[in-house]
Amino acid sequence: VWKIAPALAAGNSIIFKPSSETVLSALKLFEILDKCDLPKGTANLVIGSGSTVGNLLAESKKVDMITFTGSTSVGQGIMRAAAGNVKKIGLELGGKSPNIVFADTDIDKTVEWVMMGIFLNQGEVCCAGSRLIIEKSIKDKFLKKLVERTDKLTLGAPLDNPDMGPLISKKHMQDVLGYIEKGKAEGAKLLCGGYKCTDDDLVNGNFIKPAIFDDCTPDMSIVREEIFGPVLTVLTFETEEEAIELANDTDYGLAGAVFCNDTAKALRVIKEVRAGITWINCYNPAFSEAPWGGYKMSGIGRELGTSGLDEYQETKQININISGTPLGWYNH
Repeated sequence: VWKIAPALAAGNSIIFKPSSETVLSALKLFEILDKCDLPKGTANLVIGSGSTVGNLLAESKKVDMITFTGSTSVGQGIMRAAAGNVKKIGLELGGKSPNIVFADTDIDKTVEWVMMGIFLNQGEVCCAGSRLIIEKSIKDKFLKKLVERTDKLTLGAPLDNPDMGPLISKKHMQDVLGYIEKGKAEGAKLLCGGYKCTDDDLVNGNFIKPAIFDDCTPDMSIVREEIFGPVLTVLTFETEEEAIELANDTDYGLAGAVFCNDTAKALRVIKEVRAGITWINCYNPAFSEAPWGGYKMSGIGRELGTSGLDEYQETKQININISGTPLGWYNH
């Protein structure tokens, strides 16, 4: 919807191809659009796999622009395919976003924000705060409360209003569980969760108990690679400079946050974090009037606000000589 609305508002016709895992919501949306007074052929829905339909759209010379939200690897493939006619692209890709917590923060409030940052939507969020970077002096106290609160999160069918639902597919659940096993093998300390839920009413679903890893190092796969699930890694720092260095030690640059009661320090640090979407003393609220997008391998372009509308327009220069008199360049 972040793409469809501004593209239509800017006067374009669009073709929308949803993820193969999320077809039903797209069908419902286009049933609604079909009842609107849009000119025939303005909003079009195509169902199919990314490797066939997606590539065809990206390569087609009849398509002037392609915009994509998803993994960085698929985004790279779209860039290569779109090079055929040098079409405009917009990419909102992966993230491994830092959540920096200083010792002077309100611990109880910050624990809740950290949980929202990583466990909202089962961690299947591009801007998830998957790397907790916390000042060493409060780590033990903070993690004790964080683990206690995390253990109380409820899992269940979304219509029952639990804290967390299932992951999108069995394959993705297995991928996330694979990362958890890799984290253990790399020497990280699993503080809670990290296993498939076997409760009688959930055993057949793709439910994972949310996991928190302590004793992480920047070189670990679980710290460097996007897991896209309910897995939080913990790193510690002692100085402001070290916190910034850890935050920026990633190929991604989508989002990040700083929790600190010293506003001047918080602003100083957040300005040094190489990410396109940042928060101070909160995590994950999106504001429709503010540009949304990342740095580095997290993408190209912006969504939302006037920047999001600009993505779906082109600039043309028009010069008018009102008098019609030639400039006489040949006389000089």
